[in-house]
Amino acid sequence: MSNRVPEPIRRLIKATGLWKDNALILRELRYFPGVVALAIAFPIIAAVFEGFGISFLLGFLQNLVNDGAVFKTNINWFDVWVLGIEKTDLERLYRVSALIITTTWIRAAFTYLGSVLTKVSEAKLVDRLYEKIFGQLQALSLKFYSTTRPGALINTMTAEVYQLRQVISSLGVIISRVSSLIIYTVIALWISLPLSLMAIMLFSLTAVGLSTFNKKVRAASFPVTAARKGFAAQVSELISGMRTVKAFATQDYERERFHKASREIIETTTYAAKRGAIIRPLTEGIATTILVGIVIVSMTAFVSQGTMQVASLLTFMFILFRIVPSIQQLIGIFAGLNSFQGSIQNIQELLRTDNKPYLKNGPVQFTGLKQGIECIEIDFGYDPKSPVLHDITLTIPKGKTTALVGSSGAGKSTLADLIPRFYDVTKGQILFDGVDVREFDINSVRRNMAIVSQDTFVFNTTARDNIAYGSEGATDTEIYEAARLANALKFIQELPEGFETVLGDRGVMLSGGQRQRIAIARALLKNPEILILDEATSALDSVSEKLIQESIDQLSVGRTVIAIAHRLSTIMNADKVVVMDKGQIVEQGKYSDLLEHRGELWKYHQMQQTSA
Repeated sequence: MSNRVPEPIRRLIKATGLWKDNALILRELRYFPGVVALAIAFPIIAAVFEGFGISFLLGFLQNLVNDGAVFKTNINWFDVWVLGIEKTDLERLYRVSALIITTTWIRAAFTYLGSVLTKVSEAKLVDRLYEKIFGQLQALSLKFYSTTRPGALINTMTAEVYQLRQVISSLGVIISRVSSLIIYTVIALWISLPLSLMAIMLFSLTAVGLSTFNKKVRAASFPVTAARKGFAAQVSELISGMRTVKAFATQDYERERFHKASREIIETTTYAAKRGAIIRPLTEGIATTILVGIVIVSMTAFVSQGTMQVASLLTFMFILFRIVPSIQQLIGIFAGLNSFQGSIQNIQELLRTDNKPYLKNGPVQFTGLKQGIECIEIDFGYDPKSPVLHDITLTIPKGKTTALVGSSGAGKSTLADLIPRFYDVTKGQILFDGVDVREFDINSVRRNMAIVSQDTFVFNTTARDNIAYGSEGATDTEIYEAARLANALKFIQELPEGFETVLGDRGVMLSGGQRQRIAIARALLKNPEILILDEATSALDSVSEKLIQESIDQLSVGRTVIAIAHRLSTIMNADKVVVMDKGQIVEQGKYSDLLEHRGELWKYHQMQQTSA
């Protein structure tokens, strides 16, 4: 099936001047052209049957108003067998009435089908956009998330995608109304060319004049979108940081921030409403004036002169009374479409690829470490102009434990984040068995790793699913054993539903140490070749720390371990200790050798011995 957008909808959007801003919608609609084509065709068919109904209405009125008048189409078989022009006046009236009712119900059926398919198009469009946004969010480097507020992303995926859904609904109404207007115009021209031309000219001038207001509505939509984004980000931040807010008793401060963001929505929405609300009453006033003027002209220049029948005038006015609400609705919809442009552009901005950080995936599958990992003269900065790591050269042998030690901000976690390629180095290379890590498929590298960090993330699902995360297919026995080794089995079994207990958002039901043990059990279950421990025991008490350290020691046998440690007691048996300061390696070697050297490690050792 072709992926082209149906030509009628393409021309319609180009004609309305929304082609550029709604290019995103057109690109996505091409993926389900059959549904879109039917959603367009059915309203058009409904409009055609509405035209038939109005034509039959003219015959109905002629039979009522003019004695002996015979309505016919000059199609012989239709006039004889359907309209019954040879029958009595009463039978002809019955037949015309039946035709009006029949065409009305057919039109209603096609209108219903068109509405259903429009809704299906909306749902498919939203599904496509969710897939694209989700794919974009997964493809982006972590650098993007360090500069983007989560609330803004949530707002884009919810409120603004919903706005796009309304655009499709509006386009469906436009197709229906434009089709009806074309039919109305054809019949009106057939009834009276002079009156029709006068009405077209007056309504066209009205539409051109109101386009100025539409531009103002469009401009007013962008501050509303920005205000909603800021509000969503504020709410997300407030919920995530509620513990800190309460701890520092800053409820009044946060309330003021919240109210400020809320007031910003009120102010921008009010401003936009003032611009948009004037269009409908202005249209109604102008349209009523035009209708009254046409009635006066018709009675004066045509009916009174005998050049137009009363039945024809009544039908013409009936058409105008159907046209005016359609025009009003169309103008209102165009104003509404303009008010959605802020949301549309925000989604387009999120989906842009030329201004966002990506990690280019390599073609080579990583099958396992054979020799080791090398960092060769690497520099790195989250901002390339402000390096965090400087000239790092380091060898991490296979099957050995390499510990990273240093004060806060020394660059330990940053260096560890470069190993699974969360970020790419600014300068230099990271080699796996002599091959640049950028040559490997990213996921094939990460599948051979497990990471336990000081910032443990627990999903809002069961304890069992949290431990099995990343190890699909693990048996209950394997999960229980991983929990036991991580010293998590006892507290999990004491939960209300044991392993089937839902742990809440970010593991709110657990203590910090319990969350840490869940993460360690997750890593144990994965049975990785490369293990990264970023202060993995930092949230544990001394008893649990000892038990976990024994499990980690067992897990580390035969594996490549990169351990970031605050407590030096946890890395005394490491094969290599690397001491970092201000983004540089200041010394490295075995723990005992570095103590004898009495350098930076010795200073940390002395400080911890004194504090103990």
